[in-house]
Amino acid sequence: MIDLRSDTVTQPTDEMRDAMRAARLGDDSRDGDPTVRELETLAAARTGKEAAMFVPSGTMGNLVALMAHTGRGGEVLLEDSSHILKSEMGAIAQVAGLFHRTIRGERGAMDLGVLTETIAAQLKPNKLATALIEMETTHNGAGGTVLPLDHMAEVHALGRQHGIPVHTDGARLFNAAVALGVPAEQIARHSDSVTFCVSKGLSAPVGSLLCGTSDFIARARSFRRMLGGNLRQAGMLAAAGIVALDSMVERLADDHRTAKQLADGLHRLSSGLVDPESIETNIVRVDTTGSGWPAEMWSAALQRLDVRVAPGGPMQLRFVTHRHISPADIETTLQAFGEVWRKAPGQPMAGVGQRHGR
Repeated sequence: MIDLRSDTVTQPTDEMRDAMRAARLGDDSRDGDPTVRELETLAAARTGKEAAMFVPSGTMGNLVALMAHTGRGGEVLLEDSSHILKSEMGAIAQVAGLFHRTIRGERGAMDLGVLTETIAAQLKPNKLATALIEMETTHNGAGGTVLPLDHMAEVHALGRQHGIPVHTDGARLFNAAVALGVPAEQIARHSDSVTFCVSKGLSAPVGSLLCGTSDFIARARSFRRMLGGNLRQAGMLAAAGIVALDSMVERLADDHRTAKQLADGLHRLSSGLVDPESIETNIVRVDTTGSGWPAEMWSAALQRLDVRVAPGGPMQLRFVTHRHISPADIETTLQAFGEVWRKAPGQPMAGVGQRHGR
């Protein structure tokens, strides 16, 4: 089975498994776990921040960041297809007690004019104060696009001008760094805090890091405990994260190449499926409108041909390349997609509806 649903399906490397077995352990929430501390120190150095905190997931890292930066009742400004809004279960409101206001974006980058007009540095009789500005790179909803550094610098400058913190959801921060050809620190410098995952393309089994100032991370640890994220002998997981940061970053370029290979092949099949020029990292979003079939039906049909892919919307598929996807796997995927495509126009897809209980 060729699994292109997400880079979260990656398995740890043999080096990671060896490091996990040999990891020095302690109680992370009491005296501290030495391997966790080593990972946190490495993460802070890679992002140019003073400190870092290991968390079970990027979703928890983002939520802790929201809570540690703000107080209840403030307003968060963020791009209108941000992962925090679309995929993190409303925790911004339900748990953090924050309101949000979306800013229209282009390829994941907020319109700076609208952002400037929307910022409210102080609470007014008819307007909430802006508590936080949030960015996302790479941007999942925009198809793995990378925010330009000058855009991030302008957003951060706006935050500093008004005394408003800026957080970056960098779940795939190192994909962005590889695509830009810069160290991750050059991206992270344009926000006050940043999260990144070691459990996606970097192939570690579990975990994310939240990075920021020492005072911010000290405050964040309290909120991590509140959310049930305190870890005990977490060094086994952290050990894999250390290997990920030491040895898996540069190879992300391979995933970008296979994503481009996929996009090029689909574009040759039908130009309306995807624009190869839009592919910057390892995510390929494919428009199935021209086939007449919704994404769920496509997903079911491809799975019968041993290709797993996730619907990314009613008429959109999301393919994500990763370490376990080779150029040969992409060619097999293109053959399977072509087989379904040739049957699609005006033809019922027998049996697919039943698989989804229709």
